[in-house]
Amino acid sequence: MPPRQFDGSLVRAVRRRRDMHQRQLGELVGVSGATVARWESGKDFPKGEKLPAIATALDEPLDELFPHEGPPDLQLLRCDAGLSVAEATEIIGASRGPVSNAESGRRRLNASYVKPLAAAYGVTEEELLAAQDRSFGIRTTSPRHDQEAAPRTIGEKINFLLEYGSTGEETLSDAEIAQLVNQHAPTAAVTAKSIGELREGTETAASDEVRAGLAHAFQVPPWLFGDDAELSPMIQEFLEAVRFIGSIHQGQVLGLAARGSEILSLRTMADINRLVGELRHKLSELQDKE
Repeated sequence: MPPRQFDGSLVRAVRRRRDMHQRQLGELVGVSGATVARWESGKDFPKGEKLPAIATALDEPLDELFPHEGPPDLQLLRCDAGLSVAEATEIIGASRGPVSNAESGRRRLNASYVKPLAAAYGVTEEELLAAQDRSFGIRTTSPRHDQEAAPRTIGEKINFLLEYGSTGEETLSDAEIAQLVNQHAPTAAVTAKSIGELREGTETAASDEVRAGLAHAFQVPPWLFGDDAELSPMIQEFLEAVRFIGSIHQGQVLGLAARGSEILSLRTMADINRLVGELRHKLSELQDKE
């Protein structure tokens, strides 16, 4: 199976829309028409390095035709460059071992291989090394992304928590946030409009009462809404984990729903619910680690 998602029926639909025969597509990507037929029927899958050529032949964006989740690892970088393992090893003048071992997380690339592979893959050396970390199971994000994405203002924090911090079935509206804030801090008297202005960034100031009410509304420690408190990558990942576990409790995880007959026991659901609560309490401990 290629590192990107491959849907043979989608390839067939796009090919037919382009009024192209299987043989023609095969010629453009270097395979037979029979091979294309096996891909489209789901009997076989193309190698990952073939996907860019298929997307180009069908005049479709690679990420739309063959999506993938998360930042790339070494295998995805190589495949997106349209290179096989053998072709990549020719570039560094070595056997297949170094490339295969690095992609499978067994042994890291020799430092002398980083620069030529980065150039061949069309990425920087830093991006190649980050992809290598991911091949070894180390979750990384680029420093540039962290600097741009780390929520700092009240509005940015509200927007982040709406997207990643909620374990409920539906996202809170501005009116619902205002209602929760006013219930916790009656003298705050915020409105849906004022919450919207905070989220849009047209208003950046808020009283301590409003900040405390927002913390109550999102069930996070009040210090997270302080002016000097940044939702660092550590805290962001923590909140995403809380949301994921909470979504299991709400029965929202597609993997569980797809199993149909497998239903979580009441005891398991209770354990998950308790874990969500424990994780939220432990969030306050992260303040000391920042």
